[in-house]
Amino acid sequence: MSSRPPLAFAADPEMLLARARTTFDIEAAAVLGLKTRVGTSFVEAVHKILGVRGRVVVMGMGKSGHVGRKIAATLASTGTPAMFVHPAEASHGDLGMIKAVDLVLAISNSGESDELAAILPVVKRQGVPLIAITGGRDSMLARHADLVLDSSVEKEACPLNLAPTASTTAQMAMGDALAVALLDARGFGAEDFARSHPGGALGRKLLTLVSDLMRAGEQVPRVAPTASFTELMREMSSKGLGAAAVVDDEGRVLGIFTDGDLRRLIETGADLRSLAAADVMHRTPRTIRADALGVEAAELMEQHRITSVLVVDAQQLLIGALSINDLMRAKVI
Repeated sequence: MSSRPPLAFAADPEMLLARARTTFDIEAAAVLGLKTRVGTSFVEAVHKILGVRGRVVVMGMGKSGHVGRKIAATLASTGTPAMFVHPAEASHGDLGMIKAVDLVLAISNSGESDELAAILPVVKRQGVPLIAITGGRDSMLARHADLVLDSSVEKEACPLNLAPTASTTAQMAMGDALAVALLDARGFGAEDFARSHPGGALGRKLLTLVSDLMRAGEQVPRVAPTASFTELMREMSSKGLGAAAVVDDEGRVLGIFTDGDLRRLIETGADLRSLAAADVMHRTPRTIRADALGVEAAELMEQHRITSVLVVDAQQLLIGALSINDLMRAKVI
C-alpha cells in the first residue's frame, strides 16, 4: 500500500511554502558553509589557472555535468578560456580534445563517478593539472587531484536527502567564486566583458560607437548662416532629424536650430519670413566626436534634455548627426 500523502495534503499552500523556505535555508547554509572551508587551496587553484597556456577543461557527470557546463560558460565569458567535455564521451574519443597545455576542472559531489575514474589516470599521465570540486575529500577524485576545493554539504534540500540540490548549489557557487577571482586577478573590465557579449545589452552599450549610428553625408540637415527661414525649415523637414546644423563655408559648426527652438520662436510672435538661419540658431550646440560611445551620446542628450546631437571632428567640422531615435533603434537605450 502506498505511503504517499493524499494529493490535497501534498498540495496544501502552507506545506508548499514551508518546503520552499526550508529549501532556501538549506541551500543558503550550504553556500555559507563554503566560506569557512575556502583557503589556501582556492588561492593555489586561481594561480594555477592563471598560469595555464591552454584552456580550462571542465568535466562532470549528471547534475554535476550541468553545473560544469555553466561554470565553463562563466569562465569563458569572464576572460578564462574554457570548455566542457563530457566524461563519458571522453572515453570514446573526446579525450583527444584535452592537451598538455590545458587544465582539467573535475566536478563530482561524491568524487566516485565511474566515468571520471576511467579517464583521470589517462589525464594525469599526460601531465595535465587537475583541480577537483568535490564533497568527497577522501574520494577517488580527490586522490587524483592536484588541488581539492571542498564543496561538501551537510544535507541536500531534497527531503529524501537524495536528489542533488544543495550540493549542486555549492558547486555552482564555488565555480562562480573561481570565475570572479580570476576576473579580478586578470583586470578583466566591463569593456572586456562586452567584447565577449556583443549581442547583449552591455555589448551594445560598450561596443557601439557614435560613428556606427550617426547619419552622415546628405542625410545630415545643414544650412548656411545666410539661409532664409524658409530654406531652414525645408532642410529640417526633408531630413527628418528635428534639427538642422548651421555651418560656415568650410563646414564648421556655428549653431543649431531645433523643433524646440521653432516652438519658442513662434510663441514670441516674430515675423519668421524676415529671419535668416543666423538670427534664430542656438550658438552653443551640443556636439560629440565620432569615436565616442553611443551610450555617451545618450547620456549627453539626457543631461541636457535634447533629442539630437551634432557629430564633429577635431576641427569642429560637421561630419554627422545623431538622434535619440537612432539610439533607440540600435537598442543602445
